[in-house]
Amino acid sequence: MSVLDGKVAVVTGAARGLGRVEALELARLGARVVVSDLGTKGDGTGSDSAAAQAVVEEISQLGGEAVAHCGDVADWNDSKAMIQAAIDTFGGLDILVNNAGFCRDKMIFGMTEEDFDAVIRVHVKGHFCGIRHATEYWRNKGKAEGGSVYGRIISTSSEAFIFASVGQPNYAAAKAGIVALTGSAAQAMAKYGITANTVMPRARTRMTDSGMTGAIFAKPEEGFDTFAPEHVAPLVGYLASPASANSSGNVFVVWGKSISVLSRPGHAGDFNSEEPWDYKSVDGVLTPYLKDKRPVADSFIVPPM
Repeated sequence: MSVLDGKVAVVTGAARGLGRVEALELARLGARVVVSDLGTKGDGTGSDSAAAQAVVEEISQLGGEAVAHCGDVADWNDSKAMIQAAIDTFGGLDILVNNAGFCRDKMIFGMTEEDFDAVIRVHVKGHFCGIRHATEYWRNKGKAEGGSVYGRIISTSSEAFIFASVGQPNYAAAKAGIVALTGSAAQAMAKYGITANTVMPRARTRMTDSGMTGAIFAKPEEGFDTFAPEHVAPLVGYLASPASANSSGNVFVVWGKSISVLSRPGHAGDFNSEEPWDYKSVDGVLTPYLKDKRPVADSFIVPPM
């Protein structure tokens, strides 16, 4: 297939796991790809430029075109250089797929400041920097050309945000931020013809292997591998394509043979007062409402599967 012929994509975290299979999928669909990956270890330390180059070689073997970028997605200048690499090498930018990240799982009472800051930085700021530089490029292009331009933003969040994963307070918070960030970008860029969507994969990667969710995504000894990352790539390919023009601001959960589209959060209860609220009036409506509710289990938090 060649639905992405002539398109240029940047994929972050593209040396392994989801990013790798997504970069390969976009190349199969005809896109030229910037394979961006710092080549860190599972906890985000170190670097290895050979990791991204190996995926470039895989794409070349498929008959595609790719170039490696070894940089920190959460560094303003590295991220800008990543976007510029697409423009300089292939003449433009059409697709940005954000994947880069790592986990440092701990319970809230045992997590260090550095564990929290590092995970928030790579996921939230890492998404922000790429989106920031890509949208500036598209906005300037749209203004110069006097119309809409082609642009696709695909962000990677997690159901850890919905489930408020108990052993991942940093990761859950980061993934919530990605949904909000991407939704904001979707609204800001709609008038330029740019779409922005979020995927929440259920997939086995180095990140899940090293975290508290590893057992959930374990590879079966035989039969269909529900959580193989390859099952996520076709949705990303679709969201990168012209066919997805009517999808922006959506959140998808994808795994195995399933794709779910999430709806907006709703209201569980609404209360109004004739007079400004005081303690007594709040107590008068909320205590009866909460009387038969179970803490946490019947709250806004969605319990894990």
